[in-house]
Amino acid sequence: RRQATEYSTSSSDEEFESKPSLTHKAKRAIRKRRKLEKETKQLIKQEELKRLHKAQAVQRQLEELEERQRALEKFGVQLERELRGEADSGTKDENQMLHEWFELVMEKNKLMRYESELLIIAQELELEDHQSRLEQKLREKMAIDDSLKDEMDLNEEDEI
Repeated sequence: RRQATEYSTSSSDEEFESKPSLTHKAKRAIRKRRKLEKETKQLIKQEELKRLHKAQAVQRQLEELEERQRALEKFGVQLERELRGEADSGTKDENQMLHEWFELVMEKNKLMRYESELLIIAQELELEDHQSRLEQKLREKMAIDDSLKDEMDLNEEDEI
């Protein structure tokens, strides 16, 4: 009897001690989850800032590219006039002017390819931003307990 009483007392003590440890474990789990959420939010913000800086750089490059294209266009118009004999070509011969013309065309094509690359990069950035927003929206939807969601919420979550 004495052993049974000691055993039951010790087991009830263990149960009592295990309950506070469970709440301690639960608190630790909650803290850990909050820390992970905070780190995730920081990473998302950092990714958004990277995309923003990249988008700004692309925009600046596009503006510079536009200026260079305008300058080439002006030079091309002047060169065409000289080739047709409408403007004074000075000491340039026709072969030299044709050479300059072909170099101008090659430079213009190069700039157009570069512009296409920049536009593709800009489109990629837009798609990455859209994906990030959808992921965030999905995380928010999934954080809500399924029992609290109605049919429309579930459909929207599936669609995302």
